[in-house]
Amino acid sequence: MVICSAYSGELMQVLKREFGLYRIRIDCEDDLWTVARLCVKGRSIGMLGERRDQTTAGQEGSRAKSAERKKMWIKLAIESNQFHTFADTLRVHGIIEEAHFDIGSHHTHIVEVRDEIELTSQKEFPKVDHDLISQACSNSGKAKVVIIVVESDEAILYEVTGRGIREVSTWTMRGGGKYTGAKVSEGVSKSFFEKISNEANESIAEGTPIVICGPGHAREKLAPLINGPTKLVATSMGGRGAANEVISEGLAGDVLAEHAVVQETALLEEAWTRISTNGPVAYGAEMIKKALEEGAIETLLISADLVREEKWESTVSGLDEIGAKLVQCSTDHDAGEQLLGMGGAVALLRFKV
Repeated sequence: MVICSAYSGELMQVLKREFGLYRIRIDCEDDLWTVARLCVKGRSIGMLGERRDQTTAGQEGSRAKSAERKKMWIKLAIESNQFHTFADTLRVHGIIEEAHFDIGSHHTHIVEVRDEIELTSQKEFPKVDHDLISQACSNSGKAKVVIIVVESDEAILYEVTGRGIREVSTWTMRGGGKYTGAKVSEGVSKSFFEKISNEANESIAEGTPIVICGPGHAREKLAPLINGPTKLVATSMGGRGAANEVISEGLAGDVLAEHAVVQETALLEEAWTRISTNGPVAYGAEMIKKALEEGAIETLLISADLVREEKWESTVSGLDEIGAKLVQCSTDHDAGEQLLGMGGAVALLRFKV
């Protein structure tokens, strides 16, 4: 199974833009993450889909004739959506409001990469939606990156996209510590790294950037066996902590620098540092609102789902007035999960309030 693909060479495209309307072409899985944020109740989504035409069912000779599936443009009044980061489909559920038949029936659009969709709203899309779409058009198609964390007896492979990080494979040298004698240990170690490289090379798409990291020298043993562009990085720890260290401290350099997950993590790490040192930072709706009133907010970091809730509208709309920046964060990485634990929003301030 190919777990990662390199840069696609194309970008998410806005094909049509009118008042309360966006027609978009999906280019990659990160675009599906963006569209999922936009597919909320009260809006509509139109795209090509299939429905069974019951008028074509009946008897044909002595056998029952099943209804034909017909392809058509189907517009739904959105009820809900289902999407998980790293999934290759977005499921949007709703009631059919435009189609050749079955008006008023339930339907589910399955949105995939390369599909074209039309999102409509009775009122104009808010600025947070325009900004998210613009960001997606700029960042869409950036290469996914693989991080392999290597220690002498364990290796873990992670996939990093613009919006999240996930563990894909783990290799463990069981019983490695029971062997005695340098010659035997070297043989066991060699076969262990060969197993890792063989399976990793089969699963990683050609051209995908690979960061090999870890606290010891095991990464140097594995690196020559891995195909494709690799970068070796020393970390102070192993496991998922090492992958987070690479991301939060920018250890991979340009390989990951432009990914939203890296930029978000760096800003959130700064927020945690300020909280621990009683620095200029605010969290919680009331504290953030007070900081806004005093013109103290420099950057508001907020969950991309929370920012669309009504109770945050006045706060978000007031950011432009004081020249503050808004960052809509994914919660599908460790720093994003920490943000949820803090109530979903934190503000970096120009001065303490």
